[in-house]
Amino acid sequence: MGIVIAVAVIVLLVLWAVSCQRKLAVMDENINNAMAQIGVQLSSRFDALTALLDLTKGYADHESQTLIETVKSRRSVITATSTPDDVLKQEGVISEALGRISMVAERYPELKANENYAKCMNAVDSYEKMVRTSRLIYNDSVTKLNRAIRMLPTCLIAGMLGFRQRDYLEAAEDKADMPNMK
Repeated sequence: MGIVIAVAVIVLLVLWAVSCQRKLAVMDENINNAMAQIGVQLSSRFDALTALLDLTKGYADHESQTLIETVKSRRSVITATSTPDDVLKQEGVISEALGRISMVAERYPELKANENYAKCMNAVDSYEKMVRTSRLIYNDSVTKLNRAIRMLPTCLIAGMLGFRQRDYLEAAEDKADMPNMK
């Protein structure tokens, strides 16, 4: 009888450990997916930004060519394994480029009045909103995993299986100083 109880307890512990591992794996994958979504949105935002830069060529060729080269050299792809710092760096590249485009547009009112310019700016703004939503989803997913990892008894399994707390995407300090592109 004692052996049956011991086997039952062991089976229950194994089932509980497997259940915890599965739950943590799902949470970890949700974080990876959210980061990949941020990457998709940032990539689309870069594409809209590149189209916007192409529009500025006719108005300030030298400035826009330098900016295009700078953006291309500093652009990197955000993937599921990217870090929050990687995202912040890419958002910094976009913010810098938008600031410089804004200065060009101020000097050339006909550029600002261009219908394609307005469409590109709307696309850039639209992708920015999608990035914000993706950031919220990422941080929510990180909260769920971090909370689970810190709670007993799950923390015991998490440590043994190599699950670790993840970093949040913090707001960039210069976000408040971003130029209004409209």
